Amino acid sequence: MVDDIVSHSTLLLKPDPSRVVIRPFTPAEDEDEFAVAGCTRAQRIADRVLSLDAAEVAEELHGIVASLNEHHRDVKRVLLRRFHEINGLHIAASSVSDNQAHLIGAYFSEEYAFEAAALFNPNIVPALDQGGLPAGALRFILSLRGVGEGHVSSITFRTGVLLNDCSVIVDPASEWAVSPRIKSIPGGNPDDPGVRLFCEGSHDISETVIFPVTDRQRHGIEDLRMVRFVDDDGDATYLGTYTAFSGSDIREELLRTVDFQTIDLTALGGRAARAKGMALFPRKIAGRYATIGRQDHENIWLLTSDDLYQWEGGAKIVTPRWPWEFIQIGNCGSPIEIDEGWLVITHGVGAVRTYCIGACLLDKDDPSKVLARVTAPLIHPTETERYGYVPNVVYSCGALVHGRTLLLPYALADNVTTFATVRLDALIAAMA
Repeated sequence: MVDDIVSHSTLLLKPDPSRVVIRPFTPAEDEDEFAVAGCTRAQRIADRVLSLDAAEVAEELHGIVASLNEHHRDVKRVLLRRFHEINGLHIAASSVSDNQAHLIGAYFSEEYAFEAAALFNPNIVPALDQGGLPAGALRFILSLRGVGEGHVSSITFRTGVLLNDCSVIVDPASEWAVSPRIKSIPGGNPDDPGVRLFCEGSHDISETVIFPVTDRQRHGIEDLRMVRFVDDDGDATYLGTYTAFSGSDIREELLRTVDFQTIDLTALGGRAARAKGMALFPRKIAGRYATIGRQDHENIWLLTSDDLYQWEGGAKIVTPRWPWEFIQIGNCGSPIEIDEGWLVITHGVGAVRTYCIGACLLDKDDPSKVLARVTAPLIHPTETERYGYVPNVVYSCGALVHGRTLLLPYALADNVTTFATVRLDALIAAMA
């Protein structure tokens, strides 16, 4: 059995409903037939706050801040920032006292438990800082899909270390979570400019939460597939494709950062960007950007482009072949460059909508050529792991290779996350 070559960690990362972030809240406006002429609902809320005398404002604010201080840093700064975001936009621009500004900001904010229901579909990349580690170890950044109220997905992060003996350590998540400062990207498409997140309030990457901030994302930011991309000049950037879900439509968007302090989220264009699962190669291929994806919902495709943000048609390269992938086959993250070629971790969907994890090998110079693939799953749902939020699913959004070891984080039943390691020599030998 192919899964005999896989070593499984006992480590489990579970959702934690106590992890909360302060995020913007905008109350719904009245339908036209019930609207109050000349006054929005947001304005009415602000006016009610402004009708309080100074003592009442101070008393209300004291209670709110005392409660929020238990789980958040710099609460007044966050509330003041929220006031300035809505002042002159959602409410009439006005000059108010600091206490009034903080209190109005509180009425347009909410606490959100971003991983209350699930913590799954992990992706992994090498960290910037590799200092202070034991010989042969690698520090990594793990991104995960957290699901909270309303089945809305956000991106959260952890750090950890792969040790020389293939054991995995994940650092405890911070007790704090910090809402990023949000701005439109200057000079972008005026109709769809994208957003720039400033995470300067985060002391640790586990405090950074990327939650939906645009209308096209409002029902979820899903399944980040991130890679450390090295350009022709040697500069490295973290690039990650993810699915933005509006509630009715999906599209692929791109996360871009060099330090995880400033993060850009921008739409991808073209016909190929209207499907799920795109993942970038870690460098250009024959002078062009390249991705793999599942543009037709059934097969793995290879796409190339001269423009990182524009993707059109491509070529089908991997199709369902074995019973465990008869419904569909897709990628589990970016291709990984190894001596033998491009290693692609795949997922297959078979009977009873069971998801399994496999692998294939593409030619290094021409990745449209499939050199080999496993004939049976590397990882499949076991009897003790198959039930959770979504039964019969194991899934990953990316792995990495360190030395000759594959480190593969994966989710169980769309609920929790664990890890597996595979020696590359054994994996290549198991392919046909």
